[in-house]
Amino acid sequence: MMNNHTSIQQRTKIFAIRVINAYIELNKKHFNDASKVLSKQFLRCGTSVGANCAEAEFAQSRPDFLSKYSIALK
Repeated sequence: MMNNHTSIQQRTKIFAIRVINAYIELNKKHFNDASKVLSKQFLRCGTSVGANCAEAEFAQSRPDFLSKYSIALK
């Protein structure tokens, strides 16, 4: 459960877990090749937000930090 004090790192982690669980459920269904490609893309983009935010946490400089967060915002 999230509140106003939940950090962006924690929120993106929760989001990534939800994306992974949705991906697992999607793959229990029998889809065509295009649907499999889309579900993999969903997994990659849904988990990349948290990865970029985690990387920004250990940025080497303020411009590096801002760059990594701007990538996550995309």
